[in-house]
Amino acid sequence: MTLPWTHVDDHFIDGRWQTSTGDVRHDVIDPATEEVWGSVPEATPDDIDAAVRAADAAFRSGPWAGTAAADRAEILLRAADALEERATELSLTNTRENGSPVAETQGAAANAASIFRYFAGLAQWLQTEDVRPFPRGVGETVVRRDPVGVCVLIAPWNFPINLVAIKLAPALLAGCTVVIKPASPTPLSIRFVVEALATAGAPAGVVNLLTGSAAVGDALVRHPRTAKVAFTGSTPVGRAIAAACGELLRPVTLELGGKSSALVLPDVDLEAMSEVLIRSCLRNTGQTCYISTRILAPAEKYDDVVDMVTATVAAARQGDPLDPESVFGPVATKAQFDIVLAHIEVARAEGARVTTGGRAADVARGYFIEPTVFADVTPDMQIAREEVFGPVVTILRYETLDEAIEIANATDFGLGGLVFSRDADDALAVADRMDTGSVGINFFASNHSAPFGGRHDSGLGVEYGIEGLSAYVTYKSIHRRLTP
Repeated sequence: MTLPWTHVDDHFIDGRWQTSTGDVRHDVIDPATEEVWGSVPEATPDDIDAAVRAADAAFRSGPWAGTAAADRAEILLRAADALEERATELSLTNTRENGSPVAETQGAAANAASIFRYFAGLAQWLQTEDVRPFPRGVGETVVRRDPVGVCVLIAPWNFPINLVAIKLAPALLAGCTVVIKPASPTPLSIRFVVEALATAGAPAGVVNLLTGSAAVGDALVRHPRTAKVAFTGSTPVGRAIAAACGELLRPVTLELGGKSSALVLPDVDLEAMSEVLIRSCLRNTGQTCYISTRILAPAEKYDDVVDMVTATVAAARQGDPLDPESVFGPVATKAQFDIVLAHIEVARAEGARVTTGGRAADVARGYFIEPTVFADVTPDMQIAREEVFGPVVTILRYETLDEAIEIANATDFGLGGLVFSRDADDALAVADRMDTGSVGINFFASNHSAPFGGRHDSGLGVEYGIEGLSAYVTYKSIHRRLTP
């Protein structure tokens, strides 16, 4: 299939594709082949200012400012349909950008569409009249939910569509306008989303897209007309964005790194666990923020857990990400390839035992690392403390449940988690004791209607649900006396 966008010269500003005012470009590299197959421009200060000003004008005086929530919802619904029509091209573009297997990316358009439809269904919440009486009956207050303004949405490279959609859909429904800045390795697939919204009737200036380096993101965060920032990515970058937003008194939502634990109880059903293991602990070649890359196994079942995890991971196919049978692809970039291999070497040096994998794959080209399982891992090892973001899972031993929970909570992060048990009540009790934003019992998945966010170094605020929508509104209280 011929993809519609490879080497492009433009950004989407004020309702149309406009040629960049600069000549600096960034290559798009296929991590499976190391081939340069695309390129995009680096947004200049003039491009950045034009995009933010277009968004600001659309918010303050354009047609978007007077569009009812129900009408904004209709645009989201039409965009969802248009996006699904582009599913195959989007999937192939995404896979060539970051190496995610098509088994993963083939659902990206449908999932983004479902996010658009979910938030479209919340229009009534925005439109419902909210009147609250004074406690002593002297009057009442009308509470308004106003859109916050121009929102800068900065996305990572691991899920470049859906990690934009969970910001974009609530922002647009709330009545905000946006400037999207995708990660440098994945700048092309998001164009399908922008095109779908334009086709659906989003007015000029409502959705803008700029490509480029981290410097573009920093300039957008600090632009005087930016009203809110939403970012998904690494904790160090998130800290820098939070510092800038704090200085500017600008609201920010941050979904950052993780080092989540899968706590295995002694009554675990290992066969059932094996069926969800890779999606729960190594999804997207281990490049997923919430996955539980630390498996905590009881001493009496430790060897059984190690054997099951090793066999399951070793049996999963790694290869060409364009092959629908591939479970593991390459890591997304050469830099990440080097980072993951460095973690593996440190783990070996610290005494962790490789039960499968543990090295770069024996291939002629591409950033492939063999899916790796480490046993005999202790909580003090680097591999048990730091986010690897690659196809590596560790297995730690515990003696008592209290010790297991202590290990699970002894981390700077707090994003995901799992409990594996046959007893639903026991599993829920353990989940309640885990200090993290989300916990799955015998599986993990995001629910569009439930808040998703991290604690501690895993972020600020939440996405999804009414709670995620409320992050894009600012409240106004209008007090009035009751008429006799």
